[in-house]
Amino acid sequence: MNPTQFQLLGLILGLSVLALGFALWLSRWVLARQRGKPEMQKISDAIQQGAEAFLARQYRTITLLSILVAALIYVGYGYLRTPNPTDPVGDSKSLALYITASFLLGALSSGIAGYVGMWVSIRANIRVAAAALSSLNDALQVALRSGAVAGLFVVAMSLLGVAGLFWILTALGIGSSKIPFLIVGFGFGASFVALFAQLGGGIYTKAADVGADLVGKVEAGIPEDDPRNPAVIADLVGDNVGDCAGRGADLFESTAAENIGAMILGVLLFPYFGVSGILFPLVVGAIGLVASIVGVLTVRTREDGDPMHALNRGFYLTAVLALIGFGFASRLLLDTPQAPNAWWHFFLCGCIGLATAFSFLLITQYYTAYQYKPVREIAEASQTGPATNIISGLAVGMQATVLPVITIAIAIVLSYFLGRSSGLVNAAGEQIGGLYGTASATMGMLGACGYILAMDVFGPITDNAGGIIEMSQQPESVRTITDRLDAVGNTTKALTKGYAIGSAALAAFLLFSAYLDEVFNYTHQHISVNLARPELFVAGLLGAMLVFWFTSLAIKAVGRAAYAVINEVRRQFKERPGIMKGTEQPDYARSVDIVTIAALREMIVPGALVVGFPIVVGVGFRMVGAGAEAVAAFLMVATIAGILMALFLNTGGGAWDNAKKYIETGVYGGKRSDAHKAAVVGDTVGDPFKDTAGPSLHVLIKLLSTITLVLAPLFI
Repeated sequence: MNPTQFQLLGLILGLSVLALGFALWLSRWVLARQRGKPEMQKISDAIQQGAEAFLARQYRTITLLSILVAALIYVGYGYLRTPNPTDPVGDSKSLALYITASFLLGALSSGIAGYVGMWVSIRANIRVAAAALSSLNDALQVALRSGAVAGLFVVAMSLLGVAGLFWILTALGIGSSKIPFLIVGFGFGASFVALFAQLGGGIYTKAADVGADLVGKVEAGIPEDDPRNPAVIADLVGDNVGDCAGRGADLFESTAAENIGAMILGVLLFPYFGVSGILFPLVVGAIGLVASIVGVLTVRTREDGDPMHALNRGFYLTAVLALIGFGFASRLLLDTPQAPNAWWHFFLCGCIGLATAFSFLLITQYYTAYQYKPVREIAEASQTGPATNIISGLAVGMQATVLPVITIAIAIVLSYFLGRSSGLVNAAGEQIGGLYGTASATMGMLGACGYILAMDVFGPITDNAGGIIEMSQQPESVRTITDRLDAVGNTTKALTKGYAIGSAALAAFLLFSAYLDEVFNYTHQHISVNLARPELFVAGLLGAMLVFWFTSLAIKAVGRAAYAVINEVRRQFKERPGIMKGTEQPDYARSVDIVTIAALREMIVPGALVVGFPIVVGVGFRMVGAGAEAVAAFLMVATIAGILMALFLNTGGGAWDNAKKYIETGVYGGKRSDAHKAAVVGDTVGDPFKDTAGPSLHVLIKLLSTITLVLAPLFI
């Protein structure tokens, strides 16, 4: 007997609340740890103040933009659009209210998820540093459990938001098959906030990093995290607002958008699975939360052990448990007498998604870790100067698109045909399970999302801890521990970027399919994207152009913001010579303020471009009778170009970074050698690639999809 809708929603909400409760327990456990010595606390407090000041300003800006977009959505749905007999609700004002309210809730939830990630990280860094004074294992557990607070909170908030909306709309008497079309605004709101959080945080972190490195390392010849560098606190703040708040919002919108897209595709299978097929993605996500909790609790290492091995063991356990839960949910919810093979076909699709996640982690590690050939080639090229370093890095970044694209292609094709052969057919006898197969693969890939985000936030926390130890001049034995954790953190950040773009690629195909399904729901006509039609070819070309334009704006934004930081650091060194002698304290707050203002100013134009451009395309081409088809072509080509560009930027930037670190181990002359200086230049070029433009493209890919899902009725 299949569970009722009430039972399924109770399970989803119950497990989500359980995960939130566990996250709160973890945060109390972390905050109860020692805060170390007074000189360490002073540095941590400065990081905390800078991060909270930036996020407060950033969220004020995002709030105003969200209210403006919400008003436009309400006016568009309630007054400008002609009602359609197939609308989920009959009254256009009610439809506008539902879509607008779900948008605002998605935006609010995304903002909370990002803030929680940063709130924990800026309080955990000092506790990891203090734990490192005595034990590697203690420091490892504090860092990972701090990251887990963010990871569990993000996924649980996403599930609570979507399931809560579903519950409320059910209580209002709306049919289950209509609800997914009313909550698409939740995904758009999450994506909207995530874009600005990731973009603004990315501009901040890389502007501060570039400014600190170019003047500190290259010009002044002082080490990384040296307390004499006026931009060092801004650099440490940037780790939190970019990698914690930004990535938290990014993965929040990934789970929200994927779940809603899969629910829309589940409506097509309603005659077979009923509400179980619609709520299946949420059940799988809730089970993944439990798997992540178990994985986090099992992580520990010996004092002479490898922390990366401990993190990997936790991930493997999480993945296995999530897969078992996926199989259980498939058997329980997708088993139907009309198609007895369907449940295990969709379970195999989930296995494909998990295998895709593993593949992306391995591919990213190969191209970004200095134990392998690509990074060593860049390091070797550094011996002849910055130009050859940059040429080699560009080549590696371009080459690194090949294996991921092949992996994505295999995952999509296999999962599609597995779903298609599941035995599900429509009234005309056509096989209709293919798209739900790709949705199941995406669910499988995101099953361990909570643990993956914990590993991602682990990186900036350990980076900050290392900076605190360095700036407070603690013993070398302590620095050795934080260096080991920092090295692992750099690896986890690179791996999770690979995971993020892989999940974005699968989710983008899912959301594109959901867009076509939504258009069919409103028009009862299947649209096709024929690029031989001039208007559709032009729309696709505009989609590819948008990706390059946005990338250019993001990189230039880092350059302009970094210019302001560089000038400030140079000014302080020139006007206050006591800084370099160690007799005078730099003005850290001034650098933090400069980066904050610059980052917030620079994020507006590229963000507004992404939000406005698909609307212009849809409304413009509607005037020539091709609105829905033109948006589909625009979305298709922009997604393809965005995936390739993000892979290039993420991997190339990561490879440049680790080529520098490889030289710092002592090869090719080690630190301060000509090869090292060339590698620092390459790393500086790669910084906005891997930490600003690349991660922002993950969000852009899904934001374009969620915008078109929300505004599809306006283009028809």
